[in-house]
Amino acid sequence: MQFKHPELLYALFLLLIPIFIHLFQLRKFQKVAFTNVAFLKKVNIQTRKSSKLKKWLTLLLRLFALACIILAFAQPFTASKTALHTQKETVVYIDNSFSMQAKGANGPLLQRAIQQLYAQASGNEKISWLTNSQTQRNASLQDFKAALLDIPYSANQLAAEEVLLKANQLFSKDEGANKRLLWVSDFQATETFPEVPNDISVEAVQLRPETYTNISIDTVYVASKNATSTKLNVVVSAQGEVASSVPVSLFNGASLTAKSAVDFSEKQKNTLTFDIEDVETFKGKLSIEDPNLTYDNSLYFSINTAKKIKVLSISGANSVFLQRIFENPEFEYSIQTDKSADYNAFTEQNFIILNEVVSIPASLRTALKDFVDKGGSLFVIPSEKAEIAEYNALMAVLGTGTYGEIVNQEKKITQIVFSHPLYKEVFEKQVVNFQYPKVNSYISYNTNATTVLKFEDGSPFITQSGSVFTSAAPFNTENSNFKNSPLIVPTLYNMAQQSLPLTKLYYTAGKTNTFAVPVKLIQDEILTLKDSVSSFVPLQQTKATHVVIMTAEEPANAGIFQIKNKEQYIEDISYNYNRNESTLQYLNIADWNGVRSYNSIESLFDTLSEENSINSFWKWFVIFALLFLLLEMLVLKFYKQ
Repeated sequence: MQFKHPELLYALFLLLIPIFIHLFQLRKFQKVAFTNVAFLKKVNIQTRKSSKLKKWLTLLLRLFALACIILAFAQPFTASKTALHTQKETVVYIDNSFSMQAKGANGPLLQRAIQQLYAQASGNEKISWLTNSQTQRNASLQDFKAALLDIPYSANQLAAEEVLLKANQLFSKDEGANKRLLWVSDFQATETFPEVPNDISVEAVQLRPETYTNISIDTVYVASKNATSTKLNVVVSAQGEVASSVPVSLFNGASLTAKSAVDFSEKQKNTLTFDIEDVETFKGKLSIEDPNLTYDNSLYFSINTAKKIKVLSISGANSVFLQRIFENPEFEYSIQTDKSADYNAFTEQNFIILNEVVSIPASLRTALKDFVDKGGSLFVIPSEKAEIAEYNALMAVLGTGTYGEIVNQEKKITQIVFSHPLYKEVFEKQVVNFQYPKVNSYISYNTNATTVLKFEDGSPFITQSGSVFTSAAPFNTENSNFKNSPLIVPTLYNMAQQSLPLTKLYYTAGKTNTFAVPVKLIQDEILTLKDSVSSFVPLQQTKATHVVIMTAEEPANAGIFQIKNKEQYIEDISYNYNRNESTLQYLNIADWNGVRSYNSIESLFDTLSEENSINSFWKWFVIFALLFLLLEMLVLKFYKQ
């Protein structure tokens, strides 16, 4: 028991005064002569004993009454250490990711959590709160409740580490404050639990769905394409007990184009095929009906009018291998000789290959430098008879590196940088044992550029610096068998693809995406992305032949967007939500060290209310004081001496 005003307890010493008066009273009895009758003496003795008992009872009752009054003014109470903290800080994290669409006992998990928080939240202290898409510091209870009702689902799902980091930023720097993080989530199994900081107490509520079933459209891709049709493969997966046959609809805009059924009787991941006949553009939407998680029931994609990447080779040697790679519908390939290069054609190109030219005159260097500065990509393949000084003059203006001497020594090309964008999606696994290509001679190359392929001693064979790729050896068959290696096609093909990264079937909303729109803009013109309800201006960079667009946080919603230059329609681009949350697997928060777990928001608030409650007893002491005074009155009135 503790006291709000403990200094008043010193008044209890005053209770000694009546005790001393009672014990050491100075009253003297005077003897009075009376008839010596035995009966009267007996009555007198009994009366004196009764009087003493009455005085003792009266004294005790008065002492108890006074003591209770003093204790009442001192205001005794009991409370936990948490309740005694004068500085309390609360941060609430509400997981509003798509997995919270799952149905619980009383409806979708997020909506039920919002209702319970609205009903349970009380008090006068400020509340800081965050979701996967919003953050608010020191909001009043009224503002917090109003914001609760407007929390939407978010495609973004914060990792547990990110939640702790953001919550820590919302807390003050006061080391003595009681910092409490209320964490409401389904705790989907995307990662392991992080370590909780010592100065933060985490109170976690895990909301669980009633059923663990879901059907999702995972992805769509082009399986094959010819002049008259495009074959699309659609991957659909299921979890839990679902219907054996689920219909999948394909729309072009608002029109239903095709419908098929996916069979889940034997396996829970299947691929459907749709044939799209002879269309230049297609505003695609794939749709299923699933009442559990609804965000992954649709998948958008766009097929635009085919754009060709323009590739030019300036050759001083045989270029048949380049012709074989680039003479296909994706590219517009042209060739010039080093003796008759048309510099005016450079401005229309996306990718130029300088293929084993002996000399690079100043005019060609200037034209190539201008081409690279305006956004073009360049690949330099040196010649065995190269004028090293002229090559280095080009390298100097491009800022890539320096060629040295020609070394007549055989070397194998053994090291592939699998993480490089050229090879990121080429290999299913990292191949370490294959028939290595080789060179008979090479030119030593000093550079700080990113390495793409390496020789066996770790020195660079092909490097990348910005949009400039450089080789350390000629590709001709007398010097190397690299042209016959399986690496030649993905290397050059992806170089060309990177020079003009045309739009894909779809992108992931909320992630960083980069693509090129082949349109020429004049000064002050910008491109806009627009859907049926909103529009925004993305980050963009204008090049000579195209515009590079980068999107990150926007768009936040899935759908098909039009790319426009003012009111001029250019092409479509589609965005879909990440499918990471389609798998309904969850962590067990009982395994999270240092965290208290709850099954419901009600039990969380009941526990917090009990811990924060202060039990005051001053009213009881007032009641006892009145009771003792009443007993004293009864003793004085009815106790006969």
